Amino acid sequence: MKIIAVGFLFALVPSTLTLAQTHSSRLMKYEQQIDEIIKGMTLEEKIEMLHGKNMFSSAGIPRLGIADVEYADGPFGIREEMEPHSWNPLHLTTDSATFFPTGSALAATWSTEWAYAYGKGMSHEARLRGKDMILGPAINIQRIPTGGRTYEYLSEDPLLSGMLSVAYTCGAQDDGTAVCLKHYALNNQEDYRGFVDVRISDRAMHEIYLKPFEMAVKEADAWGVMAAYNKVNGRWCSENEELLNTILRQQWGFRGMVISDWGGVHSTVDAVNAGLNVEMPGSRFMGKALLDSVQAGKVSEEVINERVREILRVRMAVKPIAKEEANKRPVGNRQEMDIALEVARRSIVLLKNEDLLPIDTKRVKNIVVVGENAVTKMALGGVGAGVKTRCEITPLEGLQKVLGDKVKITYVQGYKSFNREMRGKRMTPQQDADSKLMKEAVKAAKRADLVVFFAGDNREVETEGSDRKSITLPSGQDELAMALAKANKRLVTVIVSGGPVDVATVTETSGALVASWFNGSMGGQALAEVLAGKVSPSGKLPMSWPLKLEDVPAYATGTYPQNMQDNGQGDIFVGLVNNQSNDRRQQLIANYAEEDLVGYRWYDCKDVPVAFPFGYGLSYAKFQYSDIEAKTTAEGVDVKFTITNTSSVDAEEVAQVYVSRPVSHIQRPIKELKGFKRVALKAGERKTVTITVRRADLCHWDENFQTWMLEPGRISLLVGGSSDNLPLRVEADI
Repeated sequence: MKIIAVGFLFALVPSTLTLAQTHSSRLMKYEQQIDEIIKGMTLEEKIEMLHGKNMFSSAGIPRLGIADVEYADGPFGIREEMEPHSWNPLHLTTDSATFFPTGSALAATWSTEWAYAYGKGMSHEARLRGKDMILGPAINIQRIPTGGRTYEYLSEDPLLSGMLSVAYTCGAQDDGTAVCLKHYALNNQEDYRGFVDVRISDRAMHEIYLKPFEMAVKEADAWGVMAAYNKVNGRWCSENEELLNTILRQQWGFRGMVISDWGGVHSTVDAVNAGLNVEMPGSRFMGKALLDSVQAGKVSEEVINERVREILRVRMAVKPIAKEEANKRPVGNRQEMDIALEVARRSIVLLKNEDLLPIDTKRVKNIVVVGENAVTKMALGGVGAGVKTRCEITPLEGLQKVLGDKVKITYVQGYKSFNREMRGKRMTPQQDADSKLMKEAVKAAKRADLVVFFAGDNREVETEGSDRKSITLPSGQDELAMALAKANKRLVTVIVSGGPVDVATVTETSGALVASWFNGSMGGQALAEVLAGKVSPSGKLPMSWPLKLEDVPAYATGTYPQNMQDNGQGDIFVGLVNNQSNDRRQQLIANYAEEDLVGYRWYDCKDVPVAFPFGYGLSYAKFQYSDIEAKTTAEGVDVKFTITNTSSVDAEEVAQVYVSRPVSHIQRPIKELKGFKRVALKAGERKTVTITVRRADLCHWDENFQTWMLEPGRISLLVGGSSDNLPLRVEADI
């Protein structure tokens, strides 16, 4: 195990940096007004604010002019309007929205600038729809590649997740809409999420799983947080005193409101005392039961006042939209579609290229497009949030638009995708190839100048409420890929998925391999532009793609998957939708035995090869890194180096800085991401780049003192284009 060895014992110093201090919240400027409002409220009115009013709203105080709080589901597009007390849509004609690229696609941009634009675009549409709080961003760490919501989440790395979360939060709240960071905390699996009790050390919890939340609270002043379904160290997240009061409010200085995940409350007294503000979507625990508890002396009215105060801070900061003004103007307009397009362009990752891309239309006149994912729309599907979008350009449509007048494009289905009907029949995505469809695809491929095979998952395979059982490509796609490669060696495979899949077969059979994600309303156009060479690919993987599941730390340590004696209870959210009880009698333990060795940290330390490493992504351009130097400052370490675009192609590169400690008195990974920057370079251009590694990000969590500590000493700074390609190295003292 390649953990950095224990060395000389340095004196640790408590951090006095931004990351370790509470922040000054904009929410605090309304305190005098809130004092007067609370004085004028009855106890019944206060209780009414602490639970759901409708499926996506909680009550205000009409007689005092305090509007209801309207919630927008979810993190990558504003959900259509629902009936007040059901999951049935209202079927309006004005409640469409932009389908933004999902979380893993946003993370693949490694761009704080576009994450800010993304949050702002989401907010603008939320405002048009009359919403006050976006139920997002979703920022849980991708502990397992099979996670049902991997596509919603950002990264396996806390710094990348945290910096993008900060930018998204600032973009949304600067525009006037509150965010609701979710799911707090350690909701890293969908299977048994309503049963599981996560056991983890304080250090790993703070350094890996809580850090994105901490950054978004302290650096972006996030106004909302959603309590997750699961337990952490023995307590439900919705009533977890350590998470909600000690860490969130006392250590981080959070001044906003905490809402439950839908159906995720399990108590009355414990929940409200621990810091939960709003039970959603009903009033089982924080309605009459809470009123009775206050009147019986089990909950003090001072606690109720504080919970109401925290809601009112957010309500005062977010200007309400009159109900008669909401949903009057179309949503999904050019401005937001342009943001979705720019994000999608920068998210696409080129994994392999043997001179097949970009497509040379002087040589290629006949393209055969194979695979249902070329025509499948990903805005809806599976369980959970989706987007009723006005527009979603499929990959086939994108290719026809970008290349259609230059080449002949023929589409063949190739395979039958896993769908809702199959799920209902308890079938799995791992079906054999359809021999008839495969034969048709092979016949067409033999006549083509180029075959573009669209493989991967869809929103039925990757879905809230359940995890994938494998990362094998579904619907017999590996068998189809081998048959296509035998028919035509000029094979480009595009993986459409939200998370990693097993690409062993398609890597071997394909001359080019591309990861394209669930890439939003404009995803097909962005992909076509990349394949055609109008845009050079610049996305980088925000998570490692393993060779096999057994290599993933949670699988390797035997802590995932867990097994239940009786799996009849189903998923907590699905049960809520189906009006089933959310009582959870059986508990499962998820022991995070790998501690902080998540993702690339584990593969580095265990010397385990991967299919494609964290931070990886090729370009049509070539980049040269040179001339590194480091300067220690009060803020951290400024790392200065030069990038040269040595090709004839304009392109963008994501430069990454990792830190290693030659000597440390505590166990640490081989290296950790500590900074990055997206750099645009014209053909032949040379730029000097400076990335600051913040002192705050060099701290570790000290379990004895329960604070961030900075270990002085020498660090090594490694710079390059991915976690496995770091040609530059420099030392610095901190």
